[in-house]
Amino acid sequence: MTVNISPCKLFQMCSIVALFIAVNVSFAVQAQLTPWQRIDIAKKASLRGSAVYQNSLWITGSENTVYVSQDAGKTWLDRSVVADNNTDFRDIALFDNNTAIVMGVGEGEQSVLYKTIDAGITWQLLLQNEDAKGFYDSIAFWNNTMGLLLGDPVDGFYVIKKTEDAGKTWRRIARLKLPKILPKEAAFAASGNTLITGENGQAWLTTGGFSASVYYSSDWGESWQRQSVPLFQQTQTAGGYALALNNQQQVFVLGGDYLQRPASYANIATFVDKQWRPIDAGQRGLRTAMSCSDNICIASGKTGNDISTDGGQHWQAFDDTSADKNDQGFYTIASGNGLFLAAGAQGKVAIYRTSH
Repeated sequence: MTVNISPCKLFQMCSIVALFIAVNVSFAVQAQLTPWQRIDIAKKASLRGSAVYQNSLWITGSENTVYVSQDAGKTWLDRSVVADNNTDFRDIALFDNNTAIVMGVGEGEQSVLYKTIDAGITWQLLLQNEDAKGFYDSIAFWNNTMGLLLGDPVDGFYVIKKTEDAGKTWRRIARLKLPKILPKEAAFAASGNTLITGENGQAWLTTGGFSASVYYSSDWGESWQRQSVPLFQQTQTAGGYALALNNQQQVFVLGGDYLQRPASYANIATFVDKQWRPIDAGQRGLRTAMSCSDNICIASGKTGNDISTDGGQHWQAFDDTSADKNDQGFYTIASGNGLFLAAGAQGKVAIYRTSH
C-alpha cells in the first residue's frame, strides 16, 4: 500500500523529529557535565587574573594577591607580591612553570608590571605607569619575548606599548597608527582579556562606553583598525569586556554592562565571513572572560557561566550551582592540560576537568 504524505505534513514531521533529536542531544550533553570543583583560597580577595601552563596554575587579584599551584590545583601557595604599592593584579602572562608577569591596575603609579622567574618567590618591578591619568588594562604576549600592554587613553588615543625583550623595555605604538577614540569610549580592565594575541602577529583589543568596538592588528601590534561589534552598548558601562580564540583561531568578543550584570542582552559575538555576528548563548548577562580547550569553550561572568562543546557555536548554561544565585559564575577563566581554571569574588576558585 502506498501512503501519500503532503510536503507540508512531511515538513512538520521532520521538524518534530529534528526538535526531538536536538532536545535529547542537549539533555545528553548536560547529563555528561560534571560539576565545578570548588577550591577556594583562604584570602578573600577579588580574583580577576588566571593562567594555566601544563600543571602550573596561577590566579591573581586585589591586595597584590598571587596564588600558585604546581600540581594542577591540588595544593596552593601564597606568592603575593610584597611591595609598598598596594594594587589589584587583573592580568597575568604565564610563560612556563616559574616565569610570569602580573599587571596591576589603578590610576598613576598603581598601574604596574612585576615579573618572577622563580614561581613567585621573588618579584621584580618591570614597569610603573608615570602618567597621572594613565591606567593599565591588559597585557598579552605572542611568545616569551614579544608582547603588548594596553592602557587607557591619555591624549585622545589608547596607550599601546610593545616589548620585544620580555618586558625589560617598552615602546609606545605611534598615535597615527591607531584610530582616535570615539566620544565616551572606554576600555574595561575586568579580567585580563581586554587584549589578546593570536597566530601570525595578530592581535585584538575591545572597548565599550556607549559603543562596542574591536581594534584589530595584523602586523604584531604596529597598526590598528576599529570595527563595530554587535554587543549591548546602551550605557557608559556597556560594551566589550573580553576577547577569546577557539581552537580554530576564530575570535570571539564578550561583554555587557557591569551595572546590569544579570540582565538579558547581546553578550557574545564572533567574526565569521569577514564580519562580526552575534551569537545566542542565552543572553544571560555580563560575560567578562572566555577560554577554550579543544572543542570545549566556557564563557563566564560573575552571575553565571555558559559552555559550548562545538568551539563556541552553540551554548548552554553551566553555572556553579553550589554558590548563591548572583554568584554562580566567575570573573576570570583560563584553560590548558585538560582543565579550566576559574576565579572570582571573595577568594572563589574552581576547576572543571575535561579529562578524568
